[in-house]
Amino acid sequence: MLFEEYKYFSYKFPEPQYLGAKHTHLSWLSKFIPENVKTALDAFAGSQSVSFLFKQMGFQITTNDFLNFNNQIGKALIENKSEKIKNDDLKILFQKSPQKESYTLMETVFTNVFFEREEAIFIDNFRANIPFLENPYKQALAFAVMNRSLTRKITMGHFGHTQALVYAAEPERVKRNRSLIRPIKELFLELLPHYNNAVFDNGQDNPSFNENILTLLPKLSNIDLVYFDPPYCDSHADYQGFYHLLETYTEYWKDKDFVNGIKRYEPQRYSGFDKKGEVICSFEKLFELSGEIPCWLISYNNRSYPDIQTFEKLISKYRDITIEHKTYQNCRGGKGSVAGSKEMLFVCKPKEKHFISTIYTEELTHEKF
Repeated sequence: MLFEEYKYFSYKFPEPQYLGAKHTHLSWLSKFIPENVKTALDAFAGSQSVSFLFKQMGFQITTNDFLNFNNQIGKALIENKSEKIKNDDLKILFQKSPQKESYTLMETVFTNVFFEREEAIFIDNFRANIPFLENPYKQALAFAVMNRSLTRKITMGHFGHTQALVYAAEPERVKRNRSLIRPIKELFLELLPHYNNAVFDNGQDNPSFNENILTLLPKLSNIDLVYFDPPYCDSHADYQGFYHLLETYTEYWKDKDFVNGIKRYEPQRYSGFDKKGEVICSFEKLFELSGEIPCWLISYNNRSYPDIQTFEKLISKYRDITIEHKTYQNCRGGKGSVAGSKEMLFVCKPKEKHFISTIYTEELTHEKF
């Protein structure tokens, strides 16, 4: 390519189907990244689209998400430098698994909720075979592509409703979205090349973590820029509620309760950023722990809690702030992205230090006496 700094932009991030994903805002976000950045942290990485942008820009990235299915995308596309799923790997993933008898969770819990029994058995068998892949990066790719296939299969792309099979039986809906009736194996094979083609080495080591960010931050150092995209408390969907099945599938829990009509797992993972009673305290801890990181970019929403004025006041104790915004023209899911709501970006820099000349101070003291 013409300029060295653009050489990784030929790799394309596989388009996610994820509420709150920032892939549609990347060109806007990139305008506010300082020129001198070499290392970056994506603290609430979600779909990993911002981490992928950082990787394209040649940064050394640390990416993190407290949900493991998101971490697997990070391992597959951010940490991974070269491993891809090939035909021999597909034979392993699609074989009748020698461990199939131990992998019946999808069939037992989610048959007739999101899947017909035959499809549930297929994804159980696939999950049983993932550990047989030769390294963790191929395994992460298998998780990432399968989880994306499952969202393609379900109406609205999430698991916070019980209408998946009802909608799949409606000819008009199927006419608009044939993925509702396509086999999951077919969806997987269609998506796989997009993920394989997104694997590249930017010359850096880019670890992906699966931790609560308040636990991870004290372990990190030498970061130039941190991007915070926390859950938009009270304005977006609860990600554990909407994507519970993907986390259950990745973790393959056998010690959880599966509750209500959607069979969401209990107890849920602790975030600290999704409940009104905790979120302000969690933000204060977050900003205190980030004190050594010079530049912060914080995505937010004008319909979130706390409100914009309170949030700005909270940040201003630690940083000088410029606030940017984009207005949503169309609904993208959740009340925080309905038409007319605003995607906010807090561009935060170290506070300017004001020095008083000692000569001037001495003159004032002399005049006083």
